[in-house]
Amino acid sequence: MEPVLRPLIVIGGSLVVTLIAGWLLDLLLRRADARHPETPLWDLLRRCRPPFRVALCTALLRGSYRQAGLLPDHAFALGRVLTLVLIASTAWLAVRMATAVVDSTYARYASVARDDARVRRVRTQVTLIQRVVTAVVVVVAVAAMLLTFPPMRAVGASVLASAGVLGIVAGIAAQSALGNLFAGLQIAFGDTVRIGDTVVVDKEWGTVEEITLTFLTVRTWDERRITMPVSYFTGKPYENWSRGGAEMTGSVFWHLDHAAPVDLMRERLRHLLEEIPEWDGRGGGLAVTDTTPTTIQVRAVVTAKDADDVWTVRCAVRERMITWLVAHHPYALPRVATTPADPPPTAPGGPCGAGDRHGSAG
Repeated sequence: MEPVLRPLIVIGGSLVVTLIAGWLLDLLLRRADARHPETPLWDLLRRCRPPFRVALCTALLRGSYRQAGLLPDHAFALGRVLTLVLIASTAWLAVRMATAVVDSTYARYASVARDDARVRRVRTQVTLIQRVVTAVVVVVAVAAMLLTFPPMRAVGASVLASAGVLGIVAGIAAQSALGNLFAGLQIAFGDTVRIGDTVVVDKEWGTVEEITLTFLTVRTWDERRITMPVSYFTGKPYENWSRGGAEMTGSVFWHLDHAAPVDLMRERLRHLLEEIPEWDGRGGGLAVTDTTPTTIQVRAVVTAKDADDVWTVRCAVRERMITWLVAHHPYALPRVATTPADPPPTAPGGPCGAGDRHGSAG
């Protein structure tokens, strides 16, 4: 009876202790969250309950499985499995705790910061820091799990003995990957591009959606995702429309007839901008910027608070101005001449008149 009862008591006791400890931890975190509503740290730490329970239960079983007589014929294998689970759950707990701290830091900063550019910069930095911490924890956990196997210890000693040669070979083989890694750190702390910035890369306009240690994702206006290595942003020129502020200035062009009422169009533009909610009121003007033998080029300059709004303002101004010209000034639209032009006036006795007389004589 004892060989059966003792394992049941150990397993049941470990589960009870784990549940009670998890309940007490959750109670303490909820009370701390109620006392400190200014920070979300304590509420975010509640996400650590599952890995905490797994790690605690595994640690209790790992320390008492031999005395309890759990699977005596396979005690070594059971101890190895419990050790691996304990390492994995501890790494899981460490990643959850680091994520909670990073998210809490960013949330507190975002709630008090007034500069949107600085908020996006901090978001980019904390995201990359979180990824670095996660990668380090995973690598350390995997290394610790491998070192629990005796054959791997000998391999580890050999690797350490030849670390210099392997480091040189790995550095040459992974030159591109290491370049992207350092480029990601340079972007994170060099403040060249941030999550949420509006950029133009390879003639594609979009918003930076994700930055990792090796690649960067740009979401275009038509919901496509362009993924490129972060080294692109440290080695090639690109447009960052959010750098120095998100405000944008846009241009709208029309090709019209020479008889177009420019003054009336200028007045109409002011009324149109007042009717468009996306216009931020910073600027709006209209001028003739070019001429051709058949048309003139009219340009309107509009402003908005960001790239999305300036696109909306440009489209609205272009559409409404054309509609107004068609309805009230159709003569302003470009026309194709189908009759000969009127001859220039000639003065009696002038060069033109003399030319005409010579032509008549001929």
